[in-house]
Amino acid sequence: MNINIILKDAFLEGIQKLKSAGIDAPALEAGVLLCHVLRVDRSFLFSHNDYRMTAKEYENFIFFTKQRVEGKPLQYITQYQEFMALNFHVTPDVLIPRQDTEVLVEAVLDYAKRFGKNQISILDIGTGSGCIAVSLAVYIKCCKVTALDISQKALDIAKDNAKRHEVDRCIDFIRADIFDTLDGVFYRDTKAQGSFEGFDIIVSNPPYIPTGEIRGLDMQVKDYEPHLALNGGEDGLDFYEGLTKEAAILLKPNSLFAVEVGYNQSKSVVKFMKNNFKDIGILKDLAGIERVVMGFKI
Repeated sequence: MNINIILKDAFLEGIQKLKSAGIDAPALEAGVLLCHVLRVDRSFLFSHNDYRMTAKEYENFIFFTKQRVEGKPLQYITQYQEFMALNFHVTPDVLIPRQDTEVLVEAVLDYAKRFGKNQISILDIGTGSGCIAVSLAVYIKCCKVTALDISQKALDIAKDNAKRHEVDRCIDFIRADIFDTLDGVFYRDTKAQGSFEGFDIIVSNPPYIPTGEIRGLDMQVKDYEPHLALNGGEDGLDFYEGLTKEAAILLKPNSLFAVEVGYNQSKSVVKFMKNNFKDIGILKDLAGIERVVMGFKI
């Protein structure tokens, strides 16, 4: 098929299709899809708007635009999402990293400053794409991170992201169910019990959407993102009590436990933490929602 499509015409066509589908930022997203297809940065779209696309390039652009119109998240089409100024590979096997979670990472980074050049041991429970574990490994130069997830497919994505950012040597990836006793993962035998001293930081962004609310989520979320990473049980709090108990076992005294929480969940999580943690605090995200609960092991 011999098609001569000029870039600016394809761009306008994509914008119109996305606008008709009710996409909030059709020009932005059409541009992202074109950059993805052509493997160029956004400046190319304006400096080469008379570029003649090949038939395959145009065909791919129309295909991806159709996927977006049907509701597939842009990040799953391009397979990338920016988080903490880093590009992360994402697929439907992992939750798409969100800006809200940067509040959690930034809180941990701020706490890590007190260690200076000393080695820090960090446990990331439910690592998913590895966005938390990899970001911490990139920005904390002296750290050893352990990243856990129940999904092997998610761990494979996380490993890929660690390699992309050249921190794979300082992250251990372990497949484990957080409903199992995690101390069994680290205290495997008598020798291990003697060598494991505990973590300096435990961080987690667990599933926290109440089961009954998933069906009411945006189509991009409920139809495409993994429910395993969304479903927090009847009240959305299934994971927090167990996480808190495990953190109390696995942390060194006075060490940090920090978790992301959903809307209106912070006070319940604080209650779970009160028996084993002190100086418990709550941080809000940019929308003013209480997003992170953190405290220090007694």
